[in-house]
Order: sequence, then structure tokens, then C-alpha cells
Amino acid sequence: MTQINSKVPQGPLAEKWSNYKAHQKLVNPANKRRLDVIVVGTGLAGASAAASLAEMGFNVLNFCIQDSPRRAHSIAAQGGINAAKNYQNDGDSVYRLFYDTIKGGDYRAREANVYRLAEVSNAIIDQCVAQGVPFAREYGGLLDNRSFGGAQVSRTFYARGQTGQQLLLGAYSALSRMIGLNKVKMYTRHEMVDVVKVDGRARGIIARNLVTGKLERFAAHAVVVATGGYVNTFFLSTNAMASNGSAAWQCYKKGAYFANPCMVQIHPTCIPVHGEFQSKLTLMSESLRNDGRIWVPKKKADAEAIRAGKLKPTQIAEEDRDYYLERRYPAFGNLVPRDVASRAAKERCDAGFGVGAGQAVYLDFAEAINRLGRNVVEARYGNLFQMYEKIVDDNPYETPMMIYPALHYSMGGLWVDYELMTNVPGLFAIGEANFSDHGANRLGASALMQGLADGYFVLPYTIQNYLADQIQVPRFSTDLPEFEEAESALKARIDKLMNIKGTSTVDTIHRKLGLIMWDFVGMARNAEGLKGAIESLKELKKEFWSNVRIPGEANDLNVELEKALRLADFLEIGELMAHDAYDRQESCGGHFREEYQTEEGEAMRRDDQFSYVSCWEYQGEDKDPVMYKEALDYEFVVRQQRNYKN
Repeated sequence: MTQINSKVPQGPLAEKWSNYKAHQKLVNPANKRRLDVIVVGTGLAGASAAASLAEMGFNVLNFCIQDSPRRAHSIAAQGGINAAKNYQNDGDSVYRLFYDTIKGGDYRAREANVYRLAEVSNAIIDQCVAQGVPFAREYGGLLDNRSFGGAQVSRTFYARGQTGQQLLLGAYSALSRMIGLNKVKMYTRHEMVDVVKVDGRARGIIARNLVTGKLERFAAHAVVVATGGYVNTFFLSTNAMASNGSAAWQCYKKGAYFANPCMVQIHPTCIPVHGEFQSKLTLMSESLRNDGRIWVPKKKADAEAIRAGKLKPTQIAEEDRDYYLERRYPAFGNLVPRDVASRAAKERCDAGFGVGAGQAVYLDFAEAINRLGRNVVEARYGNLFQMYEKIVDDNPYETPMMIYPALHYSMGGLWVDYELMTNVPGLFAIGEANFSDHGANRLGASALMQGLADGYFVLPYTIQNYLADQIQVPRFSTDLPEFEEAESALKARIDKLMNIKGTSTVDTIHRKLGLIMWDFVGMARNAEGLKGAIESLKELKKEFWSNVRIPGEANDLNVELEKALRLADFLEIGELMAHDAYDRQESCGGHFREEYQTEEGEAMRRDDQFSYVSCWEYQGEDKDPVMYKEALDYEFVVRQQRNYKN
């Protein structure tokens, strides 16, 4: 049986990270100049890691698929970033942030990693303030906070509704400084299409130049993957159209474990689907749930009249509105975690109380506007209201917003140990590309925290522990047989795709994939549906490889080829997700098996059988993967049924 070694340090929880740093191996400044590190991705995790490693003295090669690092998908994060500074003096602490994150993840995350995340959270805020990030401030000059789901304290720092963008600009400024000093070599419009192993270690990548179509080879002493998540498997999601799981998937196919793939997050606060040919969904920030109240009509007749256009929501009397989250979860109300809020919205809509086209609920700011004044609400959320009105053509100051859950974030990803290294030596994964910190459900405002924690304050320490014994290893030639073999295989794969010359577009097949995933591997799953999904996905994969049509040439700018390469991976990722969801016979966080729920419809964990990380190993084309287990033995937290009612 393969043993999973998480390398968690011994000792008390609050001392593990300090003890690790005190005893880790270091690389002295002169030797750092002899070591090359590839960082793939320029979002918050990738940009902060590249800037930090370069500042320390390593030679960094940084890759992004966009035309500028500033266009990374991290800019889309709106609501805020968590930290345990306790400026509100409302009882917050590092331990409480740790516990809320563990509890919010339904006790399916690794204790030591989550505590470290909470421990470094305060340093992230200090770093970003020093970079000039314009966080909101109170009258007295302290940074302002707001509440987010899954917590009873106010710990979320924000910059209106554009926190991700402002944080990314801070990381980008640090990265740009290193580029200007020639310590980072930036490769824009380059997509990693394979990782190259030499003697079992990650020693480089093959990237496709998206402008010329040329495959290019790059070598380094270590490779860091910071390419985000894989929820675009579902076609419709809140992610940018270019977001994909291909870099991580190629690492999986080269031997890296893929952990907890079934655990994806569905965000409850998104603009509903409005048409059959829509290609993307838009997120409305969770921060809106601070002041917005979620409701549906109490009477089915009223809901039917609204759907028929005979009634407006403003005509529904207060006593005829069902504020169902406040009713069901009085202790947290509208600020329950995302998985809880999403399932509750689905339940109301499935029961016939949905509004709009039937798949929507209201997010109403009338009470907040009356209490605070429109100018205060506008100062807090103005750009979000503006975005909603541009998309929906309705004024949310006067009419309640309509929202519905949508695919948003992947808690699963490449398996990493405490040092953020995969089971492939020299291959690291940070941010959303790894699985480590969120368990079965991510609390809002934690993605930005994890990305910057990994890049600024964790990886710069842990990667040295690996590189310390690599200083005698000379730089690698990209003429090695391993690079030649990887490039030849990629050329053959691309040639095969280009020569299919079928009749279906990439988007047509991707849309079919999304429907299968949403219907059977979405918010609610069951054994029969998952078994059928696996077979349907296998058939769809055959259709793709026999009937897709890709116009243009391979050796040129070709967006359809880019999409096809990513879709080939999404088809396989979807199948692995279904395998993982079928195997995990419990409900936890974002993974909800209909067979395992309480009488009140809440998730029913089975800690006696499923308290582990599922680590999947690739076995070859069209072969079922093998799953290994990393036991989650909690020393410092007592698992409890999640309760947001009292």
C-alpha cells in the first residue's frame, strides 16, 4: 500500500510552523543565484511567489496565458480577504480563524496547513498595505472590516467590490520591479502544456507560444504550478473563459496525485442563467449578503405570478416573504457558508418558489437602504450594483437583485504536503491549483488569503528545503531526451486533433460536457446519476476525439486549438470528479450525496469511514485511476456536525 507522507511537523499546533522555519534547510544568497525556478501563473499565488523568490535571489521564469499578469483571474475576486487582526474587538483570533476555516470545510482539511494559513494572515494585510493596496478605512484610520459567510466575527478586509483587482495590482507591482531588475523573465501568452521530469524530478516544462503556435522548452531546478482551478469543466461558471485545469492535469498524468477532485464550490450569489447560448456566469460578491436579505415568496401563487410577469417583487407584502436563510439558520442568517446557502436556494426553487425564470431568488437591499441611506450602500457596493444593472438592465436600488448558485471554485487540486510540494520531487502547487486548505467547502474571502499566504509567506521558506541540496546540480539543457520525448508527444497530440476534421465545434461539445456535469455531478449527486455520468463522459470523449472540428493552423495563433486542448483535459477531469464523488459515500461541504443527508436536509458526514483525503493516481489512457488515502487524524479539533442555527 502506498504511504502518503504529508510531512507535517511534530509538536503543538501553534508551534509547528515556527519549529519548521527554525529547522529547515536554507540556501545562502550566493547559491540562490545558481538556481532557476519556473513559476506557472501570475494570479495572486503565482505573482506573489515569483516576486518573492526573485527578491530572495533565485532566477525566476514566470509564465502566463494572458497578455499581461494584470489580467489574471484573481482580479475577479470582489468581496475581500480574511485576516485575524481583530480590529473590531469582537473576539477574533488566529485560533478562531483556523477553527472557522476547518469547520467551514466540514472537517475535511489538514489541520496543520489551515492553522498556518490563519497564522500568516495578519502578515498578508501588512504586506499589502505596505504595497499601497487601498483597503477601506474607518473614520479613525484603521482598516475597515466586514462580515462574510461562516463566521460570527468581522474579519474581511476589502477595497469596495474590487479587492482581488487591488491585491493583484500590489503583487503585480512587486513582480514588475523584479522584471525590471532582470530577476524575473516574464513569458506572456505562453501556456504550459506539459511538465518534464528528469530522473524522477520536475525539471522543466513545455509551453505553447499562443501567438506563434510554437512549442518551446524551458528547464529549471524546480517547477511551481499556480494556475488556478478546474471548474470550467462545467462550461458555465464564474471563472474567466481562459481559466482551465490543464497544467495541473498534465502534472497528474506525469505521476502527481490529484486530491479530492469532487470537491468543487457552488457560489450562491451569481446572476442567473439567462439564455441557452450563454458562455459565462457573473458573480455578485458574497459581501452583498452583509446588507442584502435573501427571500422568495411564501405563496406559490405569488411566485407563479412573478414568473408570469403579473407581479413585481416590490408588490409582495413583507408578511408574504420567506426570508428562508434567516428562518432556517437564525444564528448566521444570510451569512451561512456558501454550500449551505446554495443548497437552500436550490431547495426553494425546486419546490416551486423560484422567481425570474424559476431558477432564481431575491437579494433585497430595501431594508439596508432605509436603515443606512442609499449613499452608504452605494459607497460599500456601488460598483457591484452598477455591474448588475449593466448585465440585467434592472436597478437593484429599486428592485431586488435576482441570484442563483453557480460553479465558482475548486477545493480539490494537486495533492501537496506541508511544504506545498506534490509527490513528484521538485514540483510544487500553490493557490487554487492545490487541495490543501479548504477541505470540502471554502469560506468566502479565503481564496485571496491562501493565494497570497502560499506565495509570500509559505513557499519562499519550503522551497528552500528542497533546493538546498540542488546547488551542485548544474543547469539543465532542454536538449535532453526527456524534453524531446515530451515535445514529440505533444506534437502528435496536436496533429491528431487538427486532423479529425469533424463537424462539431469545441464549444458545442464543451456545452454538452457542462450539462452532464451540472445535472449529475453538480449541487446534488447520487450513485445512479454518477455511474451514468461516467459512461456519458466516456462516450462524449469518444465523440470529441472523432468529431471535433478545429479551423485554422496549428503553427499559428489559434484560439480554437487552445480551447480544444483544454477541453480534452476537462473531459478527463470530469470523469475523475465523478469517480471521486461516487467513491465518497457521504455528504460534506460542496459534495452532497442525496443518499446521505439528515432529516432536515443537511449534509451527513461519515467520519468513521471517510475522514481522509482521496489521492488519485493516473494509470494510463482509458484506465481507471487508483485511489490512495491520506488519513485526516485531528489532534486539536473535535469534529462536530456543522451547526449554523444556534
